[in-house]
Order: sequence, then C-alpha cells, then structure tokens
Amino acid sequence: MTTKSFLKAGIIGAFLSAVAAQSVFALPANMITSGATNPPVGHYEFCRTLPQECRANPGSTAPLTLTREGWKKILEVNYDVNESVAPLTDKEIYGVEEYWAYPDKVGDCEDYVLLKRKRLMQAGFSPSDLLITVVLQPNGDGHAVLTVRTDRGDFVLDNMRNKVLLWSETEYTYLKRQSEQHSGRWVKLQDGRAVAVGSVSQ
Repeated sequence: MTTKSFLKAGIIGAFLSAVAAQSVFALPANMITSGATNPPVGHYEFCRTLPQECRANPGSTAPLTLTREGWKKILEVNYDVNESVAPLTDKEIYGVEEYWAYPDKVGDCEDYVLLKRKRLMQAGFSPSDLLITVVLQPNGDGHAVLTVRTDRGDFVLDNMRNKVLLWSETEYTYLKRQSEQHSGRWVKLQDGRAVAVGSVSQ
C-alpha cells in the first residue's frame, strides 16, 4: 500500500477517534509532569553537539489545537519516517551503546524520534508540542517515542507501529520527557497506571 492510499484509507476515522478520545478514557488525556529530572545521556550529548536544538521554547505552552490538517500531517510524518528508516541499534551503526543523531537510512528508536520532530517543526508545529519521551516497554527495556501535545490529548509517534495512539492506549510505562518550556531540559512523568521501577540509560 502506498503512503497516499494508506492515509486516505484511515485519515477520517483516525481523526474522529482522536477527537472523541478524551471521553473514552478515565486517565487524563494529557500526561502529568512532576518536576525536573536529568536528561538521557544520549540527549545531553546531542545538545552539546547541536546546542541550537536545545533552547528555550518561545511563546505560549498551551497544547496544539488539533485540526484535521494537523492530524493528517502527524500521520504522514509518522508513517513516512517509519517506512524510510530501517531499525538498527547504535552499537550496530556507530559501535557505541548510545548515540543520538538524525538518521539517514538506518537508526535506533531515538533517531526516528529526532527526525519526526524535525519534520513536524518544518511543517509549522511548535517545539513545545513535540517532546521526546522515554518509556519502559512491558519487557523492561527502555524505548524512546515522540509525544505530540494537543488539546485532544498527548499522542505517541512510535517507530514500532504506524498507528498513532493516545499515550494511555499504549502498553508503555512513561518515565520522563522534554520540558515544554525548554527543549534541552527534562521533566518526570506520573504514569497513573503503574509505578516505574529503575531507570533507563537512554
């Protein structure tokens, strides 16, 4: 299936589901933050290399007003990046355990996130609404996804699936994400479903 036919097949139903999502779940549609925390080591090094990517976010920090056009762009970017980048670990690509960078044809989970964030910013989305997020998978492994903050909830762009879900629809335990006010700072998350034990090195 082509990108265009994929989007045409599901864009209307997916958008309407997103609009209705707030009334479906008992959990808050937007994640709850609980104070500052340390950034992942990989993002700290990324910011040292590209400080222009890790600055204070100007303007309002109110979530994005989700429109049909905005939802279409979110789906497009998630699908296109997932299809164009092949998954490989940093060890396989760079010979080190953790290295955050924009991918070319291959990348680790955080590399997908960086590229999706970049493409959405190029499309006019605010960096305060595009937050790199660290989670735990059900097997305990660390993982990175992109959270898009909207007035309909926090949606997750994931290299492991093309479907864009509300954070509360996923199987992950949420640990921390970028601050809305500053792209180089991070905040803790209160998941509300499970107590996260331990930490990840991402």
